[in-house]
Amino acid sequence: MTILLEGAPLAPPKREALRRTIADLFSSPFNAIVTVIVAGLIAAGLWAFLRWAILDAAWSGGAEACRAHSGACWPFVRANAQLMVFGVYPQDLLWRPALSLALMAGLIVASMIPRFWSLSLALGWVAVPAAVCLLLSGALVGPRVSTNEWGGLPLTLLVWMIAFAGAFVVATPLALARRSDMGGLRTAAVAVIELVRGVPMLVALYVSRFIVPMTAPGVEVNLFVSVETALILFVASYLAEIIRAGLQALPRGQAEAAAALGLGYWRTMQLVLLPQALRAVIPALVNLGIGVLLSTPLVAVIGMTDFLSAVREAASHEQDWPGCFTTAYFVAGLAFFSICFVASRYSRWLERHIRADGHA
Repeated sequence: MTILLEGAPLAPPKREALRRTIADLFSSPFNAIVTVIVAGLIAAGLWAFLRWAILDAAWSGGAEACRAHSGACWPFVRANAQLMVFGVYPQDLLWRPALSLALMAGLIVASMIPRFWSLSLALGWVAVPAAVCLLLSGALVGPRVSTNEWGGLPLTLLVWMIAFAGAFVVATPLALARRSDMGGLRTAAVAVIELVRGVPMLVALYVSRFIVPMTAPGVEVNLFVSVETALILFVASYLAEIIRAGLQALPRGQAEAAAALGLGYWRTMQLVLLPQALRAVIPALVNLGIGVLLSTPLVAVIGMTDFLSAVREAASHEQDWPGCFTTAYFVAGLAFFSICFVASRYSRWLERHIRADGHA
């Protein structure tokens, strides 16, 4: 008797997969030549990077050591780490952005653990950004610090966190309105989504910062509030389409079964459709989150000192620290790459985890 087991095909052993890859790379003379050329270019690039980052780099000393070496200037990073991480925040109050950074990092790590997913975690995405804003501003413990002095990595994460969390609040009703049977509501949702998506993020920031205040003379609009408002609306327009795509991908029988059980529209959305739709679009959500994070440096154009702006400010002393410009931007790129790489790997793990639990 033959027993057939359904499921994903077994992956070939790693050694066998490596052997096949090598065979494909040298399957013909042309492929072999291309493989050797590409491998040579990669090796040359790695050797040049190794020389710049390690062999020819300055590891100790001051500006004089950087002048004597043609590679990276690591003493510059140690000397300016505070400015690059925390921006121009008052030095005697640096415990505030440090604590804020720890709170936000803790919330993000907790959000990556499925067993912590609950209403308490959702409330945490409201409480932690609010607490960070109060902490950085000095509303809880004086003295007060203007939002113009917030900066560095804490500001970048705070801008991203509020924009992404706030976008969910706006995007979910927009996605539902986009699929509504009510023609007027659907048309209004489509108009909002397409209008906001049709302009670059930089234009949205400019409108929120400079154009909108002109409509209310005499009313002072906080820079941080105007930036977050523009980002929330901008991100929500993209997020609404992602959520709509997830809802549209579900079989129609899901809604019909919920209706047969006596569930109303909102309970059906809450308990049946939205959870499945969000699971189905996890890769798109992570991709959007990474894109928003990488777009946060645009807030520097309208006067905010984000992480990349703080790095640029530190690197402006090229005449004092030779080679610091390249080193500073390498550190900034490494920081952004590390965050985005962890996020992408987590997305893949989460998909496998949900599939293994039988929820997808």
